[in-house]
Amino acid sequence: MKKELAIPAVLPTGNMDAYISAAYQLPMLSAEEEHGLAVRLRDNNDLEAARLLVLSHLRFVIKIARGYSGYGLALPDLIQEGTVGLMKAVRRFDPDLGVRLVSFAVHWIKAEIHEFVLRNWRIVKVATTKSQRKLFFNLRSSKKRLGWFSKDEVEDVAEQLGVKPETVLQMEARMSNHDLAFDGGGNGDDDLTATSPAGYIPDMRMEPSTQLERSDTEQREKERLYAALDELDERSRSILESRWLSENKATLHQLADRYGVSAERIRQIEKSAMEKLKGYINA
Repeated sequence: MKKELAIPAVLPTGNMDAYISAAYQLPMLSAEEEHGLAVRLRDNNDLEAARLLVLSHLRFVIKIARGYSGYGLALPDLIQEGTVGLMKAVRRFDPDLGVRLVSFAVHWIKAEIHEFVLRNWRIVKVATTKSQRKLFFNLRSSKKRLGWFSKDEVEDVAEQLGVKPETVLQMEARMSNHDLAFDGGGNGDDDLTATSPAGYIPDMRMEPSTQLERSDTEQREKERLYAALDELDERSRSILESRWLSENKATLHQLADRYGVSAERIRQIEKSAMEKLKGYINA
């Protein structure tokens, strides 16, 4: 099929309304046109055919993306992720399957949008396991009323989605919570700061036992370091001290001049000494 469709090379950018309007004005493909383009892509790696397949199906990406607008994420981002899924579907589509591309692509479009929503809906991930992911996108539609689930509703949802009732309750609690800034957002509101975690979680850094423990740990580590340095030969120890423990750290070339060797040789000695030092400290 060599008949080219009246599809522009690019769509307008910078204005989402113009982009959506242009996408819906693109001509839809007949089954024969779609099959021909898919064959060209599969057999000849025809990128122009791939472009036509993607552009002619953008309206479906937009329609699916709009269904996820309730998660508080920007529609352009949802459309962009859905378009990535569409491109993956176009690359994997087999024209001999006997199905239309749109039916095949729905899975890929939704999969990319799902991943984007799960990554960006909250700062802290709310769905990590397979059952939690399933619940995340079905819990809202499963609720029959506002407020918390009743016991019967929990059991009904768990049975419908094939998960444990405990998982339903856990996910409902996660989705009902919201992100909270540790320090109240830094807007100077004393009331907000008092109710934020920074207002009631104690700072253990200045607690005497914590300071004593930190001091003891630092002292032990320092003693082990200097004991390990004493195990090195004089030149290796001097190079490490000059490179790492001196206030005015020496360069490789300065040490090379001091010892009458090349800078590369100093680097090798330094590397070997570091490895020995780590071995002594970890022994």
